[in-house]
Amino acid sequence: MAQPLMPHATASWLVDNTSLSFEQIAEFCGLHILEIQAIADDTAATKLTGRDPVRAHELTQDEIDKGQANPEYRLQILKGPEQVRRTKGPRYTPVSKRSDKPDGIAWIIRNHPEISDGAIGNLIGTTRTTIAAIRDRSHWNIANITPKDPVTLGLTTQRELDAAVAKAAKAAGIEAPVDTRLEGDREALITELRAQRDQAARGETGEGGSTSPAEPTAETLFRR
Repeated sequence: MAQPLMPHATASWLVDNTSLSFEQIAEFCGLHILEIQAIADDTAATKLTGRDPVRAHELTQDEIDKGQANPEYRLQILKGPEQVRRTKGPRYTPVSKRSDKPDGIAWIIRNHPEISDGAIGNLIGTTRTTIAAIRDRSHWNIANITPKDPVTLGLTTQRELDAAVAKAAKAAGIEAPVDTRLEGDREALITELRAQRDQAARGETGEGGSTSPAEPTAETLFRR
């Protein structure tokens, strides 16, 4: 499926300017739902400047309206001239993040040894020589390399990492790990929102006040 030219900036705009669910935004932008949650909570590494997909001719207002009316609706991107596909070659990484590459490589090597050097190179945008040096600990800066999640570092997306893990696991004949972090994230968010709701209700009604409003469901919470 085609994706917006600037998925993170587009996701930021959709979070701020529409009532689309996180699932809809993640699907449209080709991102993991946890990335959308981070954007919504302003916990991303940097504050993103939103990019209007309507003005960029990647999405129509009619599509947005359909999505807001039906949480199960999947937004359809307009295949305009702005759509740029990656060509063969190393992934571009901003200068500010290039020093993080060794940490991301070390994390993948430690946590997913089944992923090939070629696949790591495609994910991180690095060379086989660098990966090999980190594997055999001959890298010039090995003493200062600390394994860190490349998704958190902004070197790749959760979706791309999950796809690489699944492909490598299939090739190696092993079962791909199941990502259960979203379940924990959902439960933590529900607990936090319930606590905030109860606190607000106590503040509004005071001692012996009226009963609190009906308890929202998990589905309702994630569509707000």
